[in-house]
Amino acid sequence: MLQEAAATSNSGASRRAAQRAPRPGTLAETGLPPLYLADLLAKHLLEQGVLDLHQLGCKSALAGSVVQEVCRFLREEGRVEVRGQGTGGALRFGLTDRGRALAQEAFNRDGYSGKAPVTLEEYSTRVREQALSKQGIRRDAMMAAFADTVIAPALLDQLGPGLHSGRAIFIHGHAGTGKSYIARRLMRLLQGEVLVPHAILVGGKTIRCYDPAVHQTLEDPADTLPTVQLYLEQGHDPRYVRCHRPCVVTGGELTMERLELQYDATSHIHLAPVQLLANNGMLVIDDLGRQRMSPTELLNRWIVPLEERCDFLSLANGYHFSVPFEVALVFSTNLDPLSLADAAFLRRIGYKIHFAPLEREAYLAIWQQECQAQGLPFEQALADFTIDELHVRDRVPLLACHPRDILSLAHDQLDYQGLSTPDRKTLSWAWRTYFGDFRDAANAADRNAADNRRD
Repeated sequence: MLQEAAATSNSGASRRAAQRAPRPGTLAETGLPPLYLADLLAKHLLEQGVLDLHQLGCKSALAGSVVQEVCRFLREEGRVEVRGQGTGGALRFGLTDRGRALAQEAFNRDGYSGKAPVTLEEYSTRVREQALSKQGIRRDAMMAAFADTVIAPALLDQLGPGLHSGRAIFIHGHAGTGKSYIARRLMRLLQGEVLVPHAILVGGKTIRCYDPAVHQTLEDPADTLPTVQLYLEQGHDPRYVRCHRPCVVTGGELTMERLELQYDATSHIHLAPVQLLANNGMLVIDDLGRQRMSPTELLNRWIVPLEERCDFLSLANGYHFSVPFEVALVFSTNLDPLSLADAAFLRRIGYKIHFAPLEREAYLAIWQQECQAQGLPFEQALADFTIDELHVRDRVPLLACHPRDILSLAHDQLDYQGLSTPDRKTLSWAWRTYFGDFRDAANAADRNAADNRRD
């Protein structure tokens, strides 16, 4: 029954996708230049050899009527010739000597040879139609998404409106307070599906947009149909992939180059930057201030997109263009916000949310969750010992990361010794191992400073 319900739901979603993006039945309906499509099919033939109409349709994501029209043009131009018949009597095509030379020239201009792209105008329209802000986030959905997470309702009531509005969110606070964890969990709120194009045609160049490492696809019943049926005009435009709303998380590895179009000079292919991959979803910039560029450079890169909801990019040949910026942008840092950006920039970020150390009750709740997750018995006395003696003695604030990290080390020690139940000695060992000598050195420095003040 559950499988039937899922299939019915998916079928309905597929029909809605077909209504939003119907499959083009003519060359004019694709919006693409005939010469571009001629070069695209020629590149497929150069790579694969001989292909029939069905195979060309599958590889290019074009309807059979469109493939026939383009192949007719290629034959008239002397670029392809018929090489017999394939499955179901479909004509098979191969390149002529002239066609091979022109196909190689096409590769040198633009190395893309996948599914046919969509135009920039169509992509822009589709992104604005699918904007996260049009869907919105409600409080009951926010609370349900974090029902299994220990987090103050007041924090959720700050994060929720930020995500609902689609405006940027700036999360800051002490390291270990759960900022990155909660930021990643926000992706639970990214409900609904979006259509992501395989590629976009801009200024005669193709930008690869769909990335299987980022975009989680939704199963489409049409994918299970025989090849001969895929030749027919049915379903949504297969130049798009039905996907969950994307969530891209990047941290200290982020470079300025990844925020611009990347061009591979060897393959002659343009690749989309991370914010374009994240369109209609979320982009989390974790560990802000630790990237291989200055915070000022990184934040200045976002001023125009945040204000105008569009981004400006350039092809390798210098062609400039704009694309919609419909991204829920989340910054997360444990550094002082004023050390990263001036007040003028921070004003452009509507939601600035501070994550503080935990209250005792929240810490105990996380401790109990971690005991269960790691297969350890929960003992109130041991949790109280960790708070009242270890934390108090070393003046360590109660952070959300501590229960997981300390219990994980204690678990390692128990496994090593062949034991199953932690005690104070095990927890004290885990504490010393976790903090090393740094905490002792810091406390000694504090004591010396206090002594000096008394003197």
